[in-house]
Amino acid sequence: MADHLPILGICGWSGSGKTTLIEKIAPELLASGLKVAILKHDVHGLDVDRPGKDSDRFFNTGADVLAHGPDQTFLRVHRTGVPLADLLGPLTSQYDLLLVEGHKHSDIPKVWLLADDGAAPPVEAGEPLIILSRDDDRPAAVKPLIEEFLADRLAAEPLYGCVLIGGKSTRMGTPKHLIETDGKTWLARTIEYMAQTVSQVVISGAGEVPDELSDYARLPDAPDARGPMSGLLSMMRWSPQASWLVAACDMPDLTGEAFAWLASTRTPGTWATMPKLSDANAKGVEPLLAYYNFRFATLLETQAAADNYRLNDLAGNREVATPSVPEKLTAAWRNANSPQDL
Repeated sequence: MADHLPILGICGWSGSGKTTLIEKIAPELLASGLKVAILKHDVHGLDVDRPGKDSDRFFNTGADVLAHGPDQTFLRVHRTGVPLADLLGPLTSQYDLLLVEGHKHSDIPKVWLLADDGAAPPVEAGEPLIILSRDDDRPAAVKPLIEEFLADRLAAEPLYGCVLIGGKSTRMGTPKHLIETDGKTWLARTIEYMAQTVSQVVISGAGEVPDELSDYARLPDAPDARGPMSGLLSMMRWSPQASWLVAACDMPDLTGEAFAWLASTRTPGTWATMPKLSDANAKGVEPLLAYYNFRFATLLETQAAADNYRLNDLAGNREVATPSVPEKLTAAWRNANSPQDL
């Protein structure tokens, strides 16, 4: 299982208090802004419906059943022998933390709860992150452990960079990414500064790229969107488990410090950082020099499906942070659209 996935087991022998602990910590985690899912393991088989109900009768036909109501949705599927990683991996694109009750033999990090008899965990359970007895204040011990666990998982996520090119450049009269400053194209300078913080840089959009940059991966715009959103969709579909720093190609005063600051805004539960400028005349957020966690794709795809391609509209989601750019870095967010701007 990938080391960066935020999957944590709450394990112990029967009667050790696993459910009680999860009941106590889940509301606090949710109140802190995290999206949490819980996997319940039942070795005796699941009893989730009532015989004779329509939903149970549908399930007994052999079909999978999606039950949808005004305040909850339930999916019941026919699956046997599916590895835990295959079940949980896709869920990490929608949740900040997955708590697994049970599955003591699975290869995931674990909190181990001792039952009244104090029986130690089996060897095949591996080395737990912490072992807690009945006498311990379990919620108080687990909360900081989860905070540290999520921070470590976030730090292990792949962080890539994407430069958006290919606008019409009508007012500038020439492709902006090919304009040169001190002998370097704006595209080359953006890549150079971005590469100081990320492990890989890609170029998204149509347009000429100088031969010396031809080794960088090129991504076509997503065909089902318009404007910069098409570039964001393209990069997230290209590498669904990577998080991203994004920059447009028309920012002549970019610095490596700007990218480093964006990377420093990453926190568990934050799916994007669309910063605001401290300039009193600035309006809205800046989505084209920003950070996007891979989970942000969920919000992006939903809005694109509604034919809304305005990135600024996504800033209203609770998962999106909009901090002010430090005053000393604000010049990096200045864009140039015409010769007069230069």
